[in-house]
Amino acid sequence: MDLGLSGKVAIVTGTGRKGALGEAIALELGREGVNVACIDVVIEGAEEISKEVEALGVRSMAIKVDQTDYQQVKDAVAKVKSELGPVDILVNNAALMGPFGRIQKLELSDWQSMIQVNLDGTYYWTREVWETMSEKNWGRIINISSIAGVMGGFGQANYSASKAGVIALAKTAALEGARKGITANAVTLGVVATGQTAETGEAAERLKARIALREFGKPADVANMVAFLASEKAGYITGQDIHVMGGLDLFTY
Repeated sequence: MDLGLSGKVAIVTGTGRKGALGEAIALELGREGVNVACIDVVIEGAEEISKEVEALGVRSMAIKVDQTDYQQVKDAVAKVKSELGPVDILVNNAALMGPFGRIQKLELSDWQSMIQVNLDGTYYWTREVWETMSEKNWGRIINISSIAGVMGGFGQANYSASKAGVIALAKTAALEGARKGITANAVTLGVVATGQTAETGEAAERLKARIALREFGKPADVANMVAFLASEKAGYITGQDIHVMGGLDLFTY
């Protein structure tokens, strides 16, 4: 399907690991003709994925960014604008997944680092692309969240709070961007098989039993939704928290 995205410019954060969400999102946007900036603190991985995107016949670049540092984010957006053009699409995918701990035992440093990466970083990127999106009267902001952000997670106070925050940030961006041609949405995930989670064994089977479709998601499932939300075809969708989790949030037994 031609989503009408050819020539657009996207920033996709968290593109430093093969087989993970960032790679799938970057490649799917590239297939739609989008020029993609691959952002990660692990530059070697981002560079490898950027080459894969370029092989699709679009332009791409890789930038090493620690998104807890506002100046690094600001500099990166300026570099993308200079080399690829003004940013049309922002996919806030980068996130920490741990360490975790119960509320009364969680190290304060683990709370702070999670909020800094997952929530502060998402805000920094959103803030920096806002002006050019407003000037063009067109923009797409897509925040990747988690079921923990809507249902909580035992021993995951830091992660759950940060992921709830990116949903609320998307909704606020949708309100503030509506008259500027900017849409903003959250894509909230259940369990996606990326090699980062335990995907086999007894625990995995118990978890699958709680999913209506009885299987884990794939990175492509997420990438397809992101590409659609980035397109003109989704121009009337904004401020939504769209669940891509196979029915994990449904009552099943």
